[in-house]
Amino acid sequence: MVSITVRNLDEGLKKRLRVRAAENGHSMEQEARDILRAALEEGYTAPARNLGTAIHETFKPYGGVELDIPPREPMREPPRFD
Repeated sequence: MVSITVRNLDEGLKKRLRVRAAENGHSMEQEARDILRAALEEGYTAPARNLGTAIHETFKPYGGVELDIPPREPMREPPRFD
């Protein structure tokens, strides 16, 4: 098991944690463990972002670029090796 320290916890949040722990008959530490466990077991999935999306979102604020796309030529048949 590992231990963590939570610093700069808002006093109101600490009070609500203490009350919730008392209501559930737990210590504040146990209540915090239960809250973390429940929050992380609710099927958390990381946002589906691929590299292309990440790059697009990074540069989106700067505007787009209009490119002239040249016309395509038909594809040629590949050589046959009979």
